[in-house]
Amino acid sequence: MTERFAYKVLTQAQWTDFVRDGVFRGAPVDLADGYIHLSTAEQLSETIDKHFKNQTDLTIAEVDLAALGDKVRWEKSRGGALFPHIYAPLPLLAVQSVRKAD
Repeated sequence: MTERFAYKVLTQAQWTDFVRDGVFRGAPVDLADGYIHLSTAEQLSETIDKHFKNQTDLTIAEVDLAALGDKVRWEKSRGGALFPHIYAPLPLLAVQSVRKAD
């Protein structure tokens, strides 16, 4: 894939811990699956609807995939679409911007 950026949806507690620690090791689903789930800009809305329905105070971190190099793998997931997965902790330095979810 050629996309430069992908997105991680975080709860407020996860974002607070991420900033404090300087690294994100994963949400419970990430830890269970063995990688950190990300979404492309196109996939983000559906990801929020499917996995974060009715949750408020979510933060979306824009992740620079180029900064992660070969730790990123594009793998088939929901509906056979390719999703970016990180097979390593996510360093805060790879986050280019953050915003609140709509």
